[in-house]
Parts: sequence; C-alpha cells; structure tokens
Amino acid sequence: MTMSQSAGTTEVLHYTAFSTSPSGGNGAGVVLDAAALDDADMVAIAAELGYSESAFVTPGPDPEDARSFTLRFFSPKAEVGFCGHATVATAVALGERLGTGDFGFHTSAGHVPVTVREQDGVLKATLTSVAPRVEDAAPADVTEALAALGWQAEELDAALPPRIAFAGVRHLVLAAGTRERLARLDYDFDRLLRLMERLDLTTVQLVWREGPAVFHVRDPFPVGGVVEDAATGAAAAAFGAYARALALVPDDARLTLHQGHDMGRPSLLEVDLRPGDPRVRVTGAAIAV
Repeated sequence: MTMSQSAGTTEVLHYTAFSTSPSGGNGAGVVLDAAALDDADMVAIAAELGYSESAFVTPGPDPEDARSFTLRFFSPKAEVGFCGHATVATAVALGERLGTGDFGFHTSAGHVPVTVREQDGVLKATLTSVAPRVEDAAPADVTEALAALGWQAEELDAALPPRIAFAGVRHLVLAAGTRERLARLDYDFDRLLRLMERLDLTTVQLVWREGPAVFHVRDPFPVGGVVEDAATGAAAAAFGAYARALALVPDDARLTLHQGHDMGRPSLLEVDLRPGDPRVRVTGAAIAV
C-alpha cells in the first residue's frame, strides 16, 4: 500500500503481530523508510491506518551496523514511547528482507534487542525489554480505575494486587477474580482516559489467571484513541516484571498470555523470565496481511 502525505508517497507495510492468522493478532503499519517524514506526517499516517500503533523506521545511530535501526511508534492520536506488537511486526518485516538473526532497535524508551527466527515456516520475534520496574498503585487511583471500568472491588483477585508496571511504558495491572468478569468490558472511555493521562499510563492491563503460568489479558487503550488493544507486547513485558516482583512465578518462568479473544482477534504472547536478568523477553509471530 502507498499513501500520499505532505512528505510524498510513503510505502506502508501491513502486518498482524502475535498471530499466525490474518484474522488474529494486532495489526500494525510498518514504514521501513521514514527518513523523509516529520512528526505530523507520521501521526497522520497512523491516524489514516487506524491501527492501535504503527512503527516508523530509520537507520540506527551506527552507520556501520546494517541491522541497527531507530524506531518510533505512533497511535492514531500521538507518539507512544514503546510498542511491543509494532516492534515484533517490524522485526519480522526486516527479517523477511535481511534474514533471520539479531537486530538492535533504538527507541525513546531505550535500546531493545530483538531476535528473529523461523519456526514451522513462520517467523517469530523475541524482544528484550528495557529494565523494568513495578510500583504500588495509589488506592484512590485504583478506586477511580474501577469506577471507570464499572468493576467492583470485590471482583478483583486478591492474590494479584493492583500495581503499576513498566517495561518501556507504564501500565496499571488489575486482576479479575473470574474469567466472566474479564469478558465483560464496557467502560467509560473519557473517565478512564483522564485517569490514564494523569498517571501517564499507556494501557490498563486487565488479567485473569487460568493456571500457574497461563493468563488471559485485555488492554483498554483510550490514550491511543482505541477502545481495546488486541495484543500488547509492552504490557506483556510489564506483566512479566509484575509477576516476578510479586513472586507469582519462578525466576525462570515462561508465561503464556492469551489476548484478543473477547474482541475476535485471538493473540498469543509468550513471556520469558531469566534468573539474574531483570529484563523481560516477549515472543510472538507476525505475518503480512
């Protein structure tokens, strides 16, 4: 697809990430040559595409490194500090053109190494997050989030307390006590948006724990102008840090996150924790659509 903007005609690739089917995953636009675009061009392209985020690629800071790139991410409304699914989509797009192996992505959140490999005929990318952190969520902010969501405090899972988790951008983690509670999502868009802007949140990650290392997640994303994200790699990385900080899983765990099912876009995100390494690795497939 090409699209006319003030900077000229821009080639936009279309991928879906965290799925091997065009009917699943989270769509992203990928512009592999964004050097001629300014900020207004990029947000205009992202808005026209309508994906939750799109990635814009320019050469990395080392001109001698052909596998080093600078990535910027835009939602239909504004620039986003980091986006996992667009990172995975970009890595796979580059892997198809430059071959599998390691890439270095420079983002406003920091340096993000990514490895692309082929598995069963499909390319999968593993991103390694920046150093994460987890902090307490103020009770008044949790109360306001629940009110915006239309949830009751007693519907939460007390074993997974609310926290704000960061692995590139900030997410409020709230755990539902039942799968049924997670499945019913009808929130006050403007009220949640105001809270998220005040707390500098990218998404609210809503979680239900199916098993020791299996979770179902949903991510309202009003700050991006999107009701819900179908697959959120940045939130998955932040959740891995959350799970480790609260000792919900071992230090060497692999978590499986199912997302997008309730909105008809099933997505699969794999989250790996390694002993002695605070960073979180998130793996997913991506295909051109």
